[in-house]
Amino acid sequence: MERITKSFQSGEIQGVIAIDARRCKGCDTCKRHCATKAITGMFGAVHAIDTAKCINCGQCLVNCPFGAPYETVDAVEAVLSKLKDSDTTVVGIIAPAVRVAIGEEFGMHPGSLATLRMYGAMHKAGFKIFDNNYAADLTIMEEGTEFIHRVRAAVFGDEAPGHKSGPLPQFTSCCPAWVRYIELNYPALIPHLSSAKSPQQMAGAVAKTYGSAKVWNVKSANVYTVGIMPCMAKKFEASRPEFRSACAYQSKEQGASSGTPYPDIDAVLTTRDLARLLKKMGIDLAKSPETADDGILARYSGAGTIFGNTGGVMEAAVRTVHAVLTGKELEPLEFKPVRGLKGVKTASVTLMDTKFNKEATVNVAVVHGLRENITPVLDEILAGRSPYHFIEVMNCPGGCINGGGQPIPGGGSGWLGAMTPLLAWK
Repeated sequence: MERITKSFQSGEIQGVIAIDARRCKGCDTCKRHCATKAITGMFGAVHAIDTAKCINCGQCLVNCPFGAPYETVDAVEAVLSKLKDSDTTVVGIIAPAVRVAIGEEFGMHPGSLATLRMYGAMHKAGFKIFDNNYAADLTIMEEGTEFIHRVRAAVFGDEAPGHKSGPLPQFTSCCPAWVRYIELNYPALIPHLSSAKSPQQMAGAVAKTYGSAKVWNVKSANVYTVGIMPCMAKKFEASRPEFRSACAYQSKEQGASSGTPYPDIDAVLTTRDLARLLKKMGIDLAKSPETADDGILARYSGAGTIFGNTGGVMEAAVRTVHAVLTGKELEPLEFKPVRGLKGVKTASVTLMDTKFNKEATVNVAVVHGLRENITPVLDEILAGRSPYHFIEVMNCPGGCINGGGQPIPGGGSGWLGAMTPLLAWK
């Protein structure tokens, strides 16, 4: 494994998470959940986070029994300010894993699907809705098409004119913690990453171009995009300087610079952040009316819906690639071999490429929980022994549903706080 020395680009957030020395007991629980050995400090001593190694996943935060790790980036007040500004169109981009978790913050049963109540609560707060499932559908079309090009180049020698296909296996690129992990620790494998942006970043660019012009009929500069994510690493991702696509597009269309480059995503709220924002506004999600979506940018397929689970991106990709190559839906549509909570799942699927009238067997793998499971998979690729053509990787156990921005039992004081009523019971 090799590491790069330059850890941050200009403008990137340097440290989404820190550790409160007053709460830290040096118990090492955080270390047991860190994929990159970014947490320093001896057992029994106060710990700290090496931001140059941290991938901003937040697993230390949600697993600390004492609630010592905390977020350093809080956009709640900034978003509240924009919601009060009548000249600003605030667009909430809702990730799939948020809707099955946020209800816990309002006393609903864990796992309750709160999509339409979220729409209702967010409408009341002043948001326009852009469902990130729509952007997930865009992502899988881009990622799936890219995979087809890579397979055709590798298997059939069919390289598009003027286009250099990337190597196989192709990695998914929608998990920002995973992307940062490979950038820092396996830079030689960066070409294996899909060139597709994450759904959040696609959504931001679409909202500030098509959305502003065709849906809300407002100036792009007056659109304020808010990612609402189960993931703390999305806060870091939004700060990356390459994600200024809408600004670059507008400048090109206008034939002149649009001034200071603006980001595709202006702010990111975790599931916990959104709950806090709604409570500050006196909005109870559990009592909010179920309301309809906001039109085309909140419409999506089942493929976009399953992105939040480990295996969901791969299942969506296999369905899409099959449909594009054969003109028919995969049968059965549910690709169950990539489902479940096993750390590394593998499967094979034979696809008929109608362009060449030939079959190709594609081997796929799904990995979640980087700390325990990713190293052997990457070492096989480096050694030239990997049997896979397409690999989905998510940092958090189970995928985005267990992201670092999801509700924490005990209201943020760690699982020890959640146990307090039981410990006090006699």
